Amino acid sequence: MNAERRNKNRGYQQLLVWQDAVELYGLAWAAVRGWPFELKKLASQSMASSDSVHRNIAEGYCRRTIREYLQHLNVALGSLGETLSGFIAYSRNGQIDSAAFERLDTLIFRLENRLLKLVESLEHKRNANDWTETLIVREDTTEYGADPAIAHDLSILLDGVVE
Repeated sequence: MNAERRNKNRGYQQLLVWQDAVELYGLAWAAVRGWPFELKKLASQSMASSDSVHRNIAEGYCRRTIREYLQHLNVALGSLGETLSGFIAYSRNGQIDSAAFERLDTLIFRLENRLLKLVESLEHKRNANDWTETLIVREDTTEYGADPAIAHDLSILLDGVVE
């Protein structure tokens, strides 16, 4: 990220879940880009569902409330499931090779687990406190577990987020 263009609204770009989601979009594009005309609609749907994941992570982050962010993370999880379901079907029907599917499945598995842990941690944090509408959250993330990826994402997310 360009240091001259840093602000709190662009903090999602530092999130590992967002970075994984952008990588997923690239892998999905690579998997379907050479498809023949009769499969273009399926290719387009795959691109849209994979594109939705990083967009919802960013949109929720920019909404600046934990409640809205959780809502968008859950939409991202839904889009991730849609993306995986499509690629499972394409793999089983020989429309993508097994190596491409394995790369997609591995990344989706990691991204899904990171998103689920982030949602769980934020829900726990939200439910464990008596939140007010104007509370600004700036806290240490060590209580969220030993996973450094989740702690990294939470420290970025919680800096300046309002419930």
